[in-house]
Amino acid sequence: MPPIRPYAVAPDRLPAYVEALAAMLEGDGPALLPYEDGDPEPAVPDDADLPDDLGLVVSTSGSTGAPKRAMLTRAALRASGTATHDRLGGEGMWLLALPAQHIAGTQVILRSLAARRAPLLLNMIDGFRTADLVDALAWAPPVRRYTSLVPTQLATVLDDPEATEALGTFDGVLVGGAATAPALLERARAAGVAVRTTYGMSETAGGCVYDGVPLEDTAVTIGDDGRVGLSGPTVASGYLGESDRTAAVFDTDPTTGARRFWTDDVGELRDGVLHVVGRRDDLITTGGLKVAPRLVEEAALGLPGVRDAVAVATPHERWGQAVSLAVVASPEPTLEEVRAGLRELLPAYALPTRLLVLDAIPARGPGKPDRAAIAAMPGWQNQG
Repeated sequence: MPPIRPYAVAPDRLPAYVEALAAMLEGDGPALLPYEDGDPEPAVPDDADLPDDLGLVVSTSGSTGAPKRAMLTRAALRASGTATHDRLGGEGMWLLALPAQHIAGTQVILRSLAARRAPLLLNMIDGFRTADLVDALAWAPPVRRYTSLVPTQLATVLDDPEATEALGTFDGVLVGGAATAPALLERARAAGVAVRTTYGMSETAGGCVYDGVPLEDTAVTIGDDGRVGLSGPTVASGYLGESDRTAAVFDTDPTTGARRFWTDDVGELRDGVLHVVGRRDDLITTGGLKVAPRLVEEAALGLPGVRDAVAVATPHERWGQAVSLAVVASPEPTLEEVRAGLRELLPAYALPTRLLVLDAIPARGPGKPDRAAIAAMPGWQNQG
């Protein structure tokens, strides 16, 4: 049996992937390296240094460079599931509504398996549809139930009264993958949805900080440069076949002795609650001043008709970079309307000077905007 099995994940063959994950988790099958069906099969280096108990190798959805492949042990995966259920109030059945080849989707399956419950598999062949969510719940047994969504899915559900009622029957709805607008969270909670924001990545076996508070045995460190470090039993053993990249971002937390991963995010701790400002490489420097895209996006999501928003840097002859905002909105706003709506919410230097209206935000992973692709798009409205 090979130590690592590349596994092509397809929406119409998810039960087979669930079986492979169950065998892996019990030690009866090899470690899995999931990838999207139709993509080239990833190569596994023959001389890679593999950890004992390796269970899953999952690709990151990084914004630059070749994707890295995080190695997660079975122990890390079990620790993640246990800590999640402890925080949510008990084990339960999980509904899969995310791409299963990514860590967030795979973890939905693994948590359900850890609870000895077959996961509910949403029909995602034609994408996410609220009617399928309602139909899937007709098969759900009367047990605790959970799911994970990205913000755009949550917004879509809240636009459908029947789907909103169905989502309200869940004991926990995790929302992650991208910044979630406070207004969207307030809307969900007002509708009776037990929503929780999650923060984590492939290198931490998925979400390990819920509503800004670390899960059991997870610790948050803020570096001198504001960089967020995460340590605990869910942290990956490193990157497959890349010792240099592993050494650059993994170390040991001197306080706890646990393995630590340094993210590319900038954040701060306030009364023990983590607030992520944004990614280090996403910060916009305009006229020597730094603008966190997340702050612009959260403000823009409060504007009338705006369903999604992403702020990016684009070149500017005088200021170096321009704050540029892409939105999904109806009716379509003008740049001046957006600037007027944001003027009391943002400092003048953070107001967008370019606007792009899109039908949908390009993504590079579940809920993660492809900022480079957005910045390169034509059709921007320019100030003045």
